[in-house]
Amino acid sequence: MGKLIKNHWARLIILTAATYQIAAAIQGFFWPKVFWDFLTKNLDGAVKPVPVLQVLNLLLGIVAIAWEWPLKWVAGTAVHRSTEARLVVYSLSALVAVLMYQATNPALYYLIGIGAYLRAYVDGEIICAEPWSLPKRGSARKVGPRGPGEV
Repeated sequence: MGKLIKNHWARLIILTAATYQIAAAIQGFFWPKVFWDFLTKNLDGAVKPVPVLQVLNLLLGIVAIAWEWPLKWVAGTAVHRSTEARLVVYSLSALVAVLMYQATNPALYYLIGIGAYLRAYVDGEIICAEPWSLPKRGSARKVGPRGPGEV
């Protein structure tokens, strides 16, 4: 059997989270609710009368889908291949998602996807220029725990 490619697994989890996040944002336009309203009513201004959280969730969900299932002109760019940038943006997406009641499940999926990307990063996996492909042998320098080129 082959080895599990963790960044492909994380990509599927993030695609699921982003799809749920978009659906939750659309639902939030009709039924605005902050998840933490049982503790305080101070955050209600983020969902009504101006739907700030809904718009942020919608935009971040679209960004995640565009990043994980990229168009030809996006695939292979430095931003597309950057695991570090994904960890930062998806952490922000999880934070925005957990604030809205309808988007608590996507927040949990984002955290699982972040964990999978982090594990892939620690194991030295690279994200290929062409999505859903395997890296070519010798095409990337392996980065070990001590620095570039030292394994």
